[in-house]
Amino acid sequence: MNAFANHFSFEFRTGIRDKTLLLMNYLFPLGLYGLLGFLMAELNPLFVETMIPAMIIVAILSGTVLSLPNPLVTAREAGIFRSYKINGVPAISILTIPALTTMLHMVVVAAIITATAPLFFGAPPPVNWAGFILVFLLAAFAHAGLGMLISVISSSSRAVVLWSQLIFLPSMMIGGLMIPYSMLPGALGKVGLLLPSTHAMNAFQGLAQNQVTAFAPLWSVLILLAGGILSFGLANYLFCWDRLNTTRRGHPALALLALLPYVLGAALL
Repeated sequence: MNAFANHFSFEFRTGIRDKTLLLMNYLFPLGLYGLLGFLMAELNPLFVETMIPAMIIVAILSGTVLSLPNPLVTAREAGIFRSYKINGVPAISILTIPALTTMLHMVVVAAIITATAPLFFGAPPPVNWAGFILVFLLAAFAHAGLGMLISVISSSSRAVVLWSQLIFLPSMMIGGLMIPYSMLPGALGKVGLLLPSTHAMNAFQGLAQNQVTAFAPLWSVLILLAGGILSFGLANYLFCWDRLNTTRRGHPALALLALLPYVLGAALL
């Protein structure tokens, strides 16, 4: 337990001291929040109604999908995890502790956005705080799982950028953040259902803000939960201690199974 606490404390402090992590965990999402708040409030007043959940999801995407994988890939390529293995640190700790510390950073960012958006932009605060907290945790869990999975299957930092952007950019464009899901054409709407951000927005609107949603928010909750569990499970199964590891238990293509809950959701909803 002491080793876990020390590792957790070290990772949390690194997220503040490391300039790149500080940028992705705090400066980028909060800067984008301020920019979009002033810009979108003028161009699209309806954006203000969903501003708090949308900006929180942007912060989650930045802190998990964009930020989590690269330090782990760099550490693996440098052979750092070999010393972890020698000292008895389990693979699950290497995967879960960075995810937990990142989620803690996201709590701080979410609190700043939730507290200031009603004051600066007139955004409505959550109506149901229990639902708001539940959806936030599930959204952070699902996206952190994808970040961990990207770190495990990526062979280099360049591959990390490719996989991360493959999730981040569509999430921003058709994930319900800038354009409501209900306004997307049929084909794009189905593609949007493959993204955790779409389900996070749907659940936020239905459970936290008591708004009318395109489909039952309970489905989004279940899909996010299943997606997070599958992502972390597959990341642990496919984990390699270093780039010379020849005992990988499965092909990296197995990571596609993490999309199964989202594929089923797109087919059934």
